[in-house]
Amino acid sequence: MAQYSTAKLDALEHCDGYVFEIDSVLAMLMELDDSRQARGKVCALAMVLLLMLLAKLSGADSQRAIAQWLDERKSELASLLHLSKVRMPSRTTLRRIVTWIVSVEQLETLFGAFLQQLVTTGTNVIVSLDGKTLRGSVDLMRPKGVHLLAAYLPEQGLVLLQMDVERKENEIPVAKRLLKHLDLRGKIVTGDALLTQRKLCLQIVEAGGEYVFKVKDNQPQLHDDIRRLFTDVPPKPDFVTVQSVEGTHGRIDKRVLTVSSMLQTYSDWPHLAQVFQVTRRVTDPHTGLPNEETSYGVTSLQRPEVSPGRLLQIVHAHWGIENGLHYRRDVTLHEDQSRVRLQHAPQVMAALNNFVLSLSAWLGYDNIPQARRHLDAHLSKGVALLTRTLT
Repeated sequence: MAQYSTAKLDALEHCDGYVFEIDSVLAMLMELDDSRQARGKVCALAMVLLLMLLAKLSGADSQRAIAQWLDERKSELASLLHLSKVRMPSRTTLRRIVTWIVSVEQLETLFGAFLQQLVTTGTNVIVSLDGKTLRGSVDLMRPKGVHLLAAYLPEQGLVLLQMDVERKENEIPVAKRLLKHLDLRGKIVTGDALLTQRKLCLQIVEAGGEYVFKVKDNQPQLHDDIRRLFTDVPPKPDFVTVQSVEGTHGRIDKRVLTVSSMLQTYSDWPHLAQVFQVTRRVTDPHTGLPNEETSYGVTSLQRPEVSPGRLLQIVHAHWGIENGLHYRRDVTLHEDQSRVRLQHAPQVMAALNNFVLSLSAWLGYDNIPQARRHLDAHLSKGVALLTRTLT
């Protein structure tokens, strides 16, 4: 059952007269550059994007669906927004806007800056880095499709920033560029083994953050040192072991983490404080057969800064990006079914999806379909969400 803040929802009541606040989503969208000529322009660029966000928040996903949703509610929307003309942008207009007009770099930067204001203050905020390929974007020009690297807060459900991985590069240089745009003070950056790179770890710590990364064969010496520490050396007083047991989808999922700081004395890995081993054992309740896998990792976090139990939570939370972001975009928002391919349109639509999911998380929903049904039934709350300051 979804858990959401009644106070936040009750506060979303539309004001009499069309008024937007200076720190609102609409005010942020008005900072976008509009390259269109004034002649023939019916709606401002900010208003078009606000209407698209409103439609997506209410359950419409594709450009066709968004155009139909807007057309069928044009009278009510015109009344709520106090528009001078009862006319909504067509599908052709929407396609032109996301394909050629919107600067995806500017949009991502504005979204990221806006969402960073909603981040809960404090230390040990987890920032997960992970990539996703937009399946529907595969064509002759990009046979591997559009691949995007996102910075996601798994414990808050917010996407801080997303960048395109070009055809002739991988996620490593993109991660370096992406992290330069984020305030890493008090943040713990997590990622899979591909991002376990010396320069990236140095960059994170020098920017005031910490790192927790998995280690595989792409760092053979480091991987071998950690493996030998936990397999060839008898347990030492320095070793601390914690575990967690969860029941997910009828399965029993047991994770055991063992952490040690012994490698710190002789490894030259930058800012290395501790290494860890995670053994995951998943038991199928129907067959009773277990499936076990072991992985290793490194962190700059010292033992006094993070308990072994919290470290296990951080390692586990990293994969929250799969269910909390990628799955919801693919299945709930039907991103996998999209066939948008031209120019930056795939990334613009993905950015809108990220922002919609982030706003839903801010409202407190963990059931996105329920959030969309509620906002579709209460358009005034959706309008207020985008035109008033979020606190």
